Amino acid sequence: MVSLSHGARDAARAGSRWHRAGLLCLCWLAGLVTGLPAMAEDGYALWLRYVPLDAGRQAAYRAHATELVVDAGTPTGRAIRDELQRGLHGLLGRAPVLAAGAGRAGAIVVGTPSTSPQLAALGLDLSALGEEGYLLRSVRIDGRPATAVAANTELGALYGAFHLLRLVQTAQPLDALDIRQAPKTRVRVLNHWDNLDRYVERGYAGESIWDWHKLPDWTAPRYTDYARANASIGINGTVLNNVNTSAQSLTPMYLQKAAALAGVFRPYGIKVYLSARFSAPIEIGGLKTADPLDPAVRAWWKAKADEVYRIIPGFGGFLVKANSEGQPGPQDYGRSHADGANMLAEALAPHGGIVMWRAFVYSHEEPDDRAKQAYTEFVPYDGRFAQNVLVQVKNGAIDFQPREPFHPLFGAMPKTPLMMEFQITKEYLGFATHLAYLAPMYAETLRADTHARGPGSTVARVVDGSLEGHQLTGMAGVANIGSDRNWSGSHFDQANWFAFGRLAWDPYLDPEAIAREWVKMTFSTDPGFVDPVVAMMMGSREAVVDYMTPLGLHHLMGRGHHYGPAPWVEGGPRADWTSVYYHRADAKGIGFDRSASGSNAVAQYAPPVAARFGDLATVPEEFLLWFHHVPWDHRMASGNTLWDELVLRYGRGVDYVAGMRRTWDGLAGKVDPERHAQVAAFLAIQEKEAQWWRDASIAYFQTFSKRPLPAGEPAPPHSLAYYQALQFPFAPGDGK
Repeated sequence: MVSLSHGARDAARAGSRWHRAGLLCLCWLAGLVTGLPAMAEDGYALWLRYVPLDAGRQAAYRAHATELVVDAGTPTGRAIRDELQRGLHGLLGRAPVLAAGAGRAGAIVVGTPSTSPQLAALGLDLSALGEEGYLLRSVRIDGRPATAVAANTELGALYGAFHLLRLVQTAQPLDALDIRQAPKTRVRVLNHWDNLDRYVERGYAGESIWDWHKLPDWTAPRYTDYARANASIGINGTVLNNVNTSAQSLTPMYLQKAAALAGVFRPYGIKVYLSARFSAPIEIGGLKTADPLDPAVRAWWKAKADEVYRIIPGFGGFLVKANSEGQPGPQDYGRSHADGANMLAEALAPHGGIVMWRAFVYSHEEPDDRAKQAYTEFVPYDGRFAQNVLVQVKNGAIDFQPREPFHPLFGAMPKTPLMMEFQITKEYLGFATHLAYLAPMYAETLRADTHARGPGSTVARVVDGSLEGHQLTGMAGVANIGSDRNWSGSHFDQANWFAFGRLAWDPYLDPEAIAREWVKMTFSTDPGFVDPVVAMMMGSREAVVDYMTPLGLHHLMGRGHHYGPAPWVEGGPRADWTSVYYHRADAKGIGFDRSASGSNAVAQYAPPVAARFGDLATVPEEFLLWFHHVPWDHRMASGNTLWDELVLRYGRGVDYVAGMRRTWDGLAGKVDPERHAQVAAFLAIQEKEAQWWRDASIAYFQTFSKRPLPAGEPAPPHSLAYYQALQFPFAPGDGK
């Protein structure tokens, strides 16, 4: 075992006193900034809320945190040191002594075999951990118990340090640790739909957190806290700008601004990416075309990539939305998505960059079924994308609806790495005011079986590359982050950011376990609080499905702003921008026939899945009206007719929200009054709006069913005309 002499240890301690004093001052200031007990709770601290544990737990954990040994000679090393000092000081009431080597029982030794002789002497097997994995292990150094946080890189050690803090925050034992973790996906990014004027498309938490006007000269402390929060859950990249982007994002002025952010993020292992506008060669390059096969266009992109990497070392690559919703793309020139993606991939490859090419596409011509278009446009090009291209696919084929069956592209492109795209911001699930914990929705998709290579070919195995052996893998989440003090517009929306990061790291994690972690870290470890809140969260998304889009209905929200019920929307420039296109209610029944007798979208799935979805007798009821046009008197599994079941599901959703309100009201003494009051107010809004969804939807669909409501179900309090007349011209998140 390697150890320092007592004299060397004393010298090291003496040399660190001035630094330690300064760090404690920093921790005190951080406590003020992040809303620790000295100030009212406002949610700024997120799940990194290092509040003091009870005295008994403090004493137990202090025995495991007497010293901290970490090489702080690099920016990442300093980030590790500062986070552990900040976290342990807040949780335990005192920070461990900084030391050059473990010299007493209870030391925490963090680093790599190359930065820590003591870790090297332990002979730990780190071979399977890769560049980002880590090992947490209880060890003995010079006969004394210690905790090793070991990795092959400093970034892995940083992730391990956050895991160690999470164990303390969630009251887990530190005895006999032996935890090995490595991420199952390589690229784990947030997609910010932020414009350069700080407007956030589908954002419900204020302005963009990127203050472009003050960058690059002012990098707000919030940017560091953003990096800390992301690193704590394993997110390793961020796309700074909207997929509906301005070409100005690629000009030198804005590249310098992005470089300033990259400098803040780099110690936390977070790469910066940019959405690239396909027509940039015309708009900022002076060319007359953006044809991906034009030599001048290819040369322009190569030069632009060289420029980007000169300004932003370690730049991650480009995200592209092309030929969708009016955005320019290769099809404007008769070229394919592969042609467009490969042109950019060629420019980025010398620098190690990647292209994330979105598969969210639909043509300007009226389609027979919008759900089929991505498959139609991408499957013919399977295997023709460059090695540094990820095709980024939404979880479902329409557009982040409260419930969708898994996208048929998953499993249908075995030669192409597919990247999952989830939405964290709740564009279709009640914006910021509705409590909807999305991890069950993410897991529902990830656990779905594509049957592409037989049973067990889950979407998670497509995404993590294990099904087809892909090394380039990833997951993206459309961010719910803004300038609000609580980051995401509401306290419970923070849970979706947290859950996305945890599932991007490991798509097989249990949503309930993630919720339990988040509640303990964000609010309290008191079981009398944790258990009811976790139970409330776990049913919350299903409640939203019930009161908005039960039994497979979808796309029933208001036009443009997507706020509130509007199943009556029709007309306009595109049929597939209306509600009636999707529900197809008439006197006979309701639902979109995607079976073999309809659009035959089921044929895009593997035969076992297609057979299950395409048969009215076997389709899961949660997807019934997604795949079938069903008579109003169809008998459901419950014994109810379809009409009665539809009405009862709407009411069930409202009742669940009322139950969440009662649960939360009963917890008033177990959580700080500031956050309790805001959550209570938002739950009241949610119940009111859930009732509105129920009443407006029933009033409309009853004009087709011509059937009475089930016994005991109240009629909508207003006429259909009343609901149809409601207008919301300034609803947040819509394009300007």
